[in-house]
Amino acid sequence: MYPGHHAVTNANKSAFIMASSGESVSYAELEARSNRLAHLFRAQGLKRLDHYAVFMENNSRYIEACVAGERTGLYYTCINSYLTADEVAYIVNNSESQVMITSASRLTVTQEALRQCPGVKLCLVIGAGAPLPGASSSLVWQDFDEATAGLPQTPVPDESLGTAMLYSSGTTGRPKGVLRPLAEQAPRELLPLFAFLNQLWRCEESMVYLSPAPLYHSAPLANVSMVIRNGGTAVIMEHFEPQHYLALIEKYRITHSQLVPTMFSRMLKLPDAQRLAHDLSSLKIAIHAAAPCPAQVKEQMIAWWGPIIQEYYGATEGLGFAACDTAEWQAHRGTVGRILFGELHILDEHMQPVPQGQTGEVWFKSGAAFEYFNDPARTAESRSADGTMSTVGDMGYVDGDGFLYLTDRSTFMIISGGVNIYPQECENLLVTHPKVADAAVFGIPNEDFGEEVKAVVEPMAGVAPGPALEQELLAFCHQHLAHMKCPRSIDFTEQLPRLPTGKLYKRVLRDAYWTGHTTRIV
Repeated sequence: MYPGHHAVTNANKSAFIMASSGESVSYAELEARSNRLAHLFRAQGLKRLDHYAVFMENNSRYIEACVAGERTGLYYTCINSYLTADEVAYIVNNSESQVMITSASRLTVTQEALRQCPGVKLCLVIGAGAPLPGASSSLVWQDFDEATAGLPQTPVPDESLGTAMLYSSGTTGRPKGVLRPLAEQAPRELLPLFAFLNQLWRCEESMVYLSPAPLYHSAPLANVSMVIRNGGTAVIMEHFEPQHYLALIEKYRITHSQLVPTMFSRMLKLPDAQRLAHDLSSLKIAIHAAAPCPAQVKEQMIAWWGPIIQEYYGATEGLGFAACDTAEWQAHRGTVGRILFGELHILDEHMQPVPQGQTGEVWFKSGAAFEYFNDPARTAESRSADGTMSTVGDMGYVDGDGFLYLTDRSTFMIISGGVNIYPQECENLLVTHPKVADAAVFGIPNEDFGEEVKAVVEPMAGVAPGPALEQELLAFCHQHLAHMKCPRSIDFTEQLPRLPTGKLYKRVLRDAYWTGHTTRIV
């Protein structure tokens, strides 16, 4: 995100508009605001390659909070706004963030989290309203506007390109920061991965992009960034609501958007009187990703919106990238696309290539360099023995035309509504409950979200299973974990299947819930 050029050539054009309030921020305003924050970062002693964190809901200050980092050579970490205090504290500490930017609505969680974060010296609060916590010896709390007021609206003298360092969940349940090397270059220049995406999605100055998802996710953040770099306008929804989304397309003559399959499903389920009430003819490209899309849902969307739907497959790590347009998908029903970025290898458990059409684990010779921040062990785990290839644990095969199909995951990662959930964290929590002897957590089919979180629990001897115990354990999970990580329901068993080595044979449990499905991905 770098508004500098457009703030001169098209100063009064809207860089972005907040969908619910209608608040519009021009390129000139975004330039001035982000420069003021950039000067504040420098005054706090943040230098190139240092880190700060952003923890808040979609709001009108989110973009400038990121732009300021991209023009000062900093890494900024956008944190899921629904995480608990302990979860936030882990990410803040692990990322070595020195400044936190939050909002009034997240202030209580932020206070609790920062008690565990001695490295944070300043917390900026947007829309504080009420009095802020008092400063301690190591942490100052300031109203965002008051802290930046009076600072220069011109660029800092040592501008350089910064970028996001977002967190991807790991199989141990602890998230890990995806760190990309950052060469010292001007902030107007693009990293190679974004230059590639910019061309693929035909980003242009005339685009009007509708962003329906939380900006702490990598894809929405990247898309809005490309819109602003191209001088277009982004319309940012505070939260997704299907009829409002359709109304916004008509109101702002939206040309581009990116969604997750759950959003498709919710729009398709609207009564026809609502679903067909709006003019959608301005749409040129509708991109979907983040979770597998049921073929029948995609077919219904194509019938409704026409051949403008594009799909891609990738990961925050940027290992590789596959994509397909509508015609390619119709000719290869169920594919996630042809590889356009990175070098694909489908390998068996012995790291040997499998024949064409046969399922194996998806590996890439990385299209973009990365490492997990402060975590060399997990960086090594994600790579082949010789260090040349990396994987995120998906299983799939390639057809004769070179199109990739996903069939399963080698890990038990759950994708629910486009959100990646690794169940180990919930399992680790459940077994600490005094009434639980053992626990398994995995994904089961859900018509709206693709998957939902299910737990199977082995109660302690003498503890009666049933609805009362289920409610007690669900409440226990919600007390300690973000809601998306918690089971929707809990079943009970006398004994969980474990191998002689002690490893939980979770696939046996999960398979029972997937009867009738041809793959383990909805």
